[in-house]
Amino acid sequence: MSLLSRLTPALVAAPLLLAAACGSTGTSSTTSEASTKPAEKTAAPAGNAESGAAKINTSPEQNRIKADKVDAIAAQVPEAIRTKGELVVAFSGEGAPPLAFLADDDSTVIGVETDLAHIVADTLGLKVKEEITSWENLFLGVKSGKYDVAFNNVTVTEERKDIYDFATYRVDQLAWQTAKNSPITEIKQPSDIAGRRVAVGSGTNQEKILLDWDAQNQKAGLKPAQIQNYQKYVDALLSLKSGRIEAYIGPNPSLAYQNAVGGDTKIVGTVSGAGPDLQGLIAAMTKKDSGLVKPLNAAFNELIKNGKYGEVLERWNLSNEALTESQINPPGLPRQPAK
Repeated sequence: MSLLSRLTPALVAAPLLLAAACGSTGTSSTTSEASTKPAEKTAAPAGNAESGAAKINTSPEQNRIKADKVDAIAAQVPEAIRTKGELVVAFSGEGAPPLAFLADDDSTVIGVETDLAHIVADTLGLKVKEEITSWENLFLGVKSGKYDVAFNNVTVTEERKDIYDFATYRVDQLAWQTAKNSPITEIKQPSDIAGRRVAVGSGTNQEKILLDWDAQNQKAGLKPAQIQNYQKYVDALLSLKSGRIEAYIGPNPSLAYQNAVGGDTKIVGTVSGAGPDLQGLIAAMTKKDSGLVKPLNAAFNELIKNGKYGEVLERWNLSNEALTESQINPPGLPRQPAK
């Protein structure tokens, strides 16, 4: 089994659904925010994952979206990186679709994170040198300077900002998923799940949010939700399709990917992965004061402006995570109380 694995539509990103992107707030962790372990690989048709409305290219011939160099932004890149002509970008080997995962050839790294890294490097006039490592070593490698930047669904936190700089490029969202033919059209607030059969991955950040919603409902005199917990997303998906549950809450990227490749589910609402008081943000992570975060931020904003950024997100069915502006070191998830 490869360290990075591609999944069939039916089993897409099962580990990814067990931990939201904001699940860990420390500077490093034994568990990736995107997944808890490498995704299980199963047989799938080569070339494209298809649904009735979407095709996602999973072949090694990606024909990636390209961007032009912007001299004024490229000039801001630290001299050592400019001279070398390459941007060393780290991705975790624990990734899953559609973030960073292996193509059908089991060697080419593809996904929204890799596509964004490449168009940012294009804007900076650099080539991407891809480095696949463990989740823990993303942080260690960026801190030591071994890697210039990590593109890996990393959430901005106040603790991490002590050691790293961040240039944001996506919102951190959880999504509510239903069967395609469900009469539910929207879930956006606690009262929308009152009395409903809903499911969530056990021990996850999204479980905490779901339980809080249910507590609010009961305090308001509404019917409690009928909550079911799942360790494996494939089991929740089967329950969703059979009608045993009405809705499932999990990380938006994996659910959006499932919708695209499966064609028999839909997203009816999203909420911040950071909870009700803060919009969580996903960012490129660099060593603190390395001088790279400003050109990265400028590149993102240029790509937002010229439309290339939107093309990449649309390609991976993640347009609902788009930012209108990249920020440097915005407010992050709060510091965790000392234990």
